[in-house]
Amino acid sequence: MIIEIDFNSDEAIYVQLCNQIILGIATSQFREGEQLPSVRQLAETIGINMHTVNKAYSILQQEGFVKIDRRRGAIIAIDIDKLRALKEAQSELAVVLARAMCKGIGRDDIHALVDQIYDHYGG
Repeated sequence: MIIEIDFNSDEAIYVQLCNQIILGIATSQFREGEQLPSVRQLAETIGINMHTVNKAYSILQQEGFVKIDRRRGAIIAIDIDKLRALKEAQSELAVVLARAMCKGIGRDDIHALVDQIYDHYGG
């Protein structure tokens, strides 16, 4: 997977990095047990600070997407606690849906969009 950072975005670089890795997992570009590039290697490849990559990897570890192994580095390791993941998704989705409703986006449009996105990730 090629990770691209938008340096003109208002979104923090470490957040962009986390999101792209999560999207890579969802689209099977990264698989369970696969080793991510080292902090130094990824920082050099993208042209960002090593501390930024380290922060992204730490967040991904806290969220249950990677394990950090002293010898192997960051390894894709999906947290299978579905109840926790469902609760987090519900919380995040509530805000997204509220924003959409404020903009006049209806239930049918939301359902179609969710189906499209879910299908894109192999659901």
